[in-house]
Amino acid sequence: MLLRPVFRSIVLLSAVLFSLTGCGGGGDKPAANANLSGVKLILGDQAKGLRTIVEASHAFDGLPYQVEWANFQGAAPLFEALRAGAVDLAPAGDTPVLAAATGGAPLRIVAVRRSQSRSIAILVPKDSPIHSVADLKGRNVVVSSARGSISQYLLIRALANAGVNENDVKIGFVLPTDALSAFNAGKIEAWATFGIYQAFAEEAGARVLISGEGINTGLTFITASDAVLSDALRRQALNDVLQRMAKAFDWARNNPDEYAKIFAKTNDIPLPVSQRLHSWGLEALLPVEERDIKALQGVDDLFVEKKIFPNAVDVAKLVDREAFAK
Repeated sequence: MLLRPVFRSIVLLSAVLFSLTGCGGGGDKPAANANLSGVKLILGDQAKGLRTIVEASHAFDGLPYQVEWANFQGAAPLFEALRAGAVDLAPAGDTPVLAAATGGAPLRIVAVRRSQSRSIAILVPKDSPIHSVADLKGRNVVVSSARGSISQYLLIRALANAGVNENDVKIGFVLPTDALSAFNAGKIEAWATFGIYQAFAEEAGARVLISGEGINTGLTFITASDAVLSDALRRQALNDVLQRMAKAFDWARNNPDEYAKIFAKTNDIPLPVSQRLHSWGLEALLPVEERDIKALQGVDDLFVEKKIFPNAVDVAKLVDREAFAK
């Protein structure tokens, strides 16, 4: 009986050390055959992107633990849920991850996907008189989904490259589902958006003023909460989740036509929209490398300089390199 308080103290000390180092050892590793049947992970998602690919590939068949999905239309509400302890895993682009970290969200980056950033763009109506980024001067531009988004990063860089002062553009922030409806109704002059919302708009005739290719990092991260990473059994389950997700993305890359059909049916969207979205590429899920850390730090530096983020983040300390161990 006397050992119990000592054991509790050791566990608490391990958790404190984990939060301070940011490398997340997770305490003593459970045995490889540890019983995970009592473990449950709540997996956050955006526009059902992860869930659809996992279910289409059957990557989660035979899980030795429980999972529950929680879907969000944007990164901002997803990270609010993570901060509140309502989700354990959160996928998002580079800037939302930084925004969440700047705001003190208890998270670590555990995996990365790299793309060419075609799925980020500034769109205008097909008959718009706006034909260049320079033409945005004096115009209203809507950004999805919130301050610190990948879309805002594209807009900032594009305006700077075109020699347009940000103060000469009227910028507003609207969640993507609401913005899509407004854009289709002709109520938005220019829209900086991403992903499936962009695919819907382009399929309906929207014109790409500029895409994120060559501007955005193209990095999408999987983040996990500190609470999961500091719990040995849940950490083991998380590692298994990431391994299975990696196989799911490999399956989708090898079966693009089949996956586009499944994605369309699962999400109740037109097949051409799904095909357009996935024509922009499906990337592998990989461990984080130094080049990813460097690229993400560069994004943070810009947003701190622009005073979008109140303080800098040391990206290297955000990364848990062991959570996605083979």
